[in-house]
Amino acid sequence: MRRRTIRLPVAAVLAGLALLVFLVAGLRDPATPEPAAAPPLALESVLGDPDTRGYARAREVRLFGFPEDHGPHPDFRSEWWYFTGNLEDAEGRRFGYQWTVFRFALRSEAGTRASAWAARQVYMGHFTVTDVAGGRFHAFERLTREALGLAGARAAPFRVWIEDWSVAAGDPPGHWRLQATEPAVAIDLELTPAKPVVLQGDRGLSRKSATSGNASYYYSVPRFATRGTLKLDGEVFEVHGSSWLDREWSTSALDADQAGWDWFGMQLADGTELMFYRLRRRDGRADPHSSGSFVDAEGKSRPLTTEDVDITVLETWDSPRGGRYPARWRLQVPSLELDLEIRPLLADQELDLSVRYWEGAVQINGSRAGQPVSGYGYAELTGYMTTQGETAVAE
Repeated sequence: MRRRTIRLPVAAVLAGLALLVFLVAGLRDPATPEPAAAPPLALESVLGDPDTRGYARAREVRLFGFPEDHGPHPDFRSEWWYFTGNLEDAEGRRFGYQWTVFRFALRSEAGTRASAWAARQVYMGHFTVTDVAGGRFHAFERLTREALGLAGARAAPFRVWIEDWSVAAGDPPGHWRLQATEPAVAIDLELTPAKPVVLQGDRGLSRKSATSGNASYYYSVPRFATRGTLKLDGEVFEVHGSSWLDREWSTSALDADQAGWDWFGMQLADGTELMFYRLRRRDGRADPHSSGSFVDAEGKSRPLTTEDVDITVLETWDSPRGGRYPARWRLQVPSLELDLEIRPLLADQELDLSVRYWEGAVQINGSRAGQPVSGYGYAELTGYMTTQGETAVAE
């Protein structure tokens, strides 16, 4: 069945975010009636608005520098720091986690307002834990403005935070510490890079369509050795495993005929990693600007295009909140003699927050060059939701 996506413009998305920030900050007049609950937004809609006036654009290859590019790029409309990971304790109990901070510009100019509450940027955080043995998915959201130090990002010393969720340069140098605390769930993790930075696309310029400027600057750290603690319902687990970081900043990425994407970040037991995102057109076909990379055990990366990768959906899952998602895949890269089956560790890893999308831990089994290979990773699926307001509707 063919699907099409009805998009809210980015201006409406940001206006909605600004309203939420206003209410969260406690500035609403108590005499004013509570606003009606808004339907969740689609994550992909943030990248689809053609009005880019006043913002920087990702148009050409640039030089990357670190730690500077770990920090913010406020002249672009949006960016994110995206950590995902698969962890286990000493007894083999398995968990997945996602820790993400999004930055959205509310306007392209800094403005001259003198108020301490005035802010050009709004930050949104998502934190999830997948408890595989318990069969539960926990998802939390933070949303606030940059003002008064409530949220922000800096390059040196590196730190990104939204209230008491943070990732920051740690001790010894080169280590990062990632933290998030909620009443029943918390993580405190030390991340040590085990692979170098990978520049995605054309030396870090990731073109999402043929339209000039519909692109992002995109890099990944495809493997961090990870250890620390995970608290769940009063129980503390000492955990270890691997994490992944994706970093992107852009002003406009998707074209009007693109409905969403399926993203896979996979860490295999042979020390290699594979990332691929399949952009989907409204007619269901893969967009030719779909892209990814394969990283060998020594850290050398090679780009992958849509011609290199075949993805077949083997099963689907119907969300109780509306929408049908892919739920098992076969991913093949003939040039690498790679043939993988990807399965979610839990079916329902859908974030049902102010933005709704599926992001969850997956298990991988298959073969490479005729030898068995396995691993874990994460998948992100957007453009499948079917709720009133921002929908992918059947035709």
